[in-house]
Amino acid sequence: MPQPSFNSLRAFLTLACVLLISHPGASAQEQDSSEAPAAWPMFRGAGAAGTYDGGPTATTWDIETGAGIEWSTEIPGLGHSSPVVWGDRIFFTTAISADDNSLLPGLYGDIAPVDDESIHEWRLYCLDRHTGQVLWQHSIVSRVPRTLRHTKSTHANPSVATDGETLVAMFGSEGLYAYDLDGNEQWQRDLGVLDQGFFAVPEAQWGYSSSPILFEDSVLGQMVIVQADIQDGSFLAAYSLADGEEVWKTNRADVPTFGTPAIYEGSNGPAIAVNGYRHMGGYDARTGAELWRMEGTGDIPTPTPIIANDLIYITNAHGGPAPVYAIRTSATGDLTEELANPGENIAWFSENDGAYMATPLVYDGLLYVVRHNSILVVFDAVTGERHYRERLGGGATTASPVAADVKLYIPTEDGEIFVVKTGREFELLATNSVAEPVFASPAIVEGKLVVRTSQRVLSIAEGKP
Repeated sequence: MPQPSFNSLRAFLTLACVLLISHPGASAQEQDSSEAPAAWPMFRGAGAAGTYDGGPTATTWDIETGAGIEWSTEIPGLGHSSPVVWGDRIFFTTAISADDNSLLPGLYGDIAPVDDESIHEWRLYCLDRHTGQVLWQHSIVSRVPRTLRHTKSTHANPSVATDGETLVAMFGSEGLYAYDLDGNEQWQRDLGVLDQGFFAVPEAQWGYSSSPILFEDSVLGQMVIVQADIQDGSFLAAYSLADGEEVWKTNRADVPTFGTPAIYEGSNGPAIAVNGYRHMGGYDARTGAELWRMEGTGDIPTPTPIIANDLIYITNAHGGPAPVYAIRTSATGDLTEELANPGENIAWFSENDGAYMATPLVYDGLLYVVRHNSILVVFDAVTGERHYRERLGGGATTASPVAADVKLYIPTEDGEIFVVKTGREFELLATNSVAEPVFASPAIVEGKLVVRTSQRVLSIAEGKP
């Protein structure tokens, strides 16, 4: 299985003397440096790759009988932040409304936000990975949200990121925060009102969703990278992980977009890829200087770029276009004109197979793209040859897929998780229910799936009676 081709995020999985929590409920300061911890340190794991290569994982389970379910923990409020794992601990966020904690899943086109201006409480949670016990919860802020949310969205969409010592939580207009792994605040930063919504109808506020990522530079040290494409004043910025101070900030000429940035190794060093509508692009990770750009894609970009095979895979699908791009990590300049004749900077692209919400993944040489209406499209990741296009069901898919043990796990808003055998031919292995809508991408550690539904977090294990 191909590995992410960038060194900075891969280091999360191989850091020496990292915080290994030695037993359930132990302090994060108690360590065993003899081995690296189980880790899924950010949205979709290291590099947002969404893949696990450590042994067998479950094919079937039964939520009603409990077969295959290791534990299940109910969580108050709403949050689409994906579970993040370090050692024996799981971290995620939620936002609890005093009035309206409802979600409206399904395939529909209502752009109106939820009319809820009640007091909300934003919380950071830590669970024991083996039992689901709440080890601690920290109330971060309590107030009326500065912007509204969509009926499918929450006020706690971004996933946290960790390096094993510091947790970074992003709440958009409610601020950027850093904590240690025991829930002690290290710093906070107010980034102002970050209004993400429909650019064509500004009053349609939808809620902030881009997750922070971490990047370590040999000169500048560890940084938090934040993409904030908003109604007015879009930017990409780096902040010091040590104290939250701004390292650099680059203005972006784009309308609200919703994806998470990705680190890759460019021709001249570490770089950042971002999805976009008017300004898809690459930036120098040390300075924020623009490396390449492209425009004319789907108008509500949401999937995160992923990196494999020295290519940057970017997709989006709304407002007409539904492209999939494979852009070379050596790309420079304006790539827009090259779409007519891919070559120097663009390896290949597909015009009509892109995903609206879910981030794709690369596994064993194949690129898997899940469209919003639960259609799975599979390409050769290097050549772009399409192997198949198969509808899985009639529901909506917002959560991003993950892969392990030659299996692809695709959650849906209907509360089902499709298990598809990876490969060039379609084979559905199982359709399993988790009983509640899934909007968050699962994590996989030590052969176990950690799934967040609309109301709970649960662990699914192979062979669990």
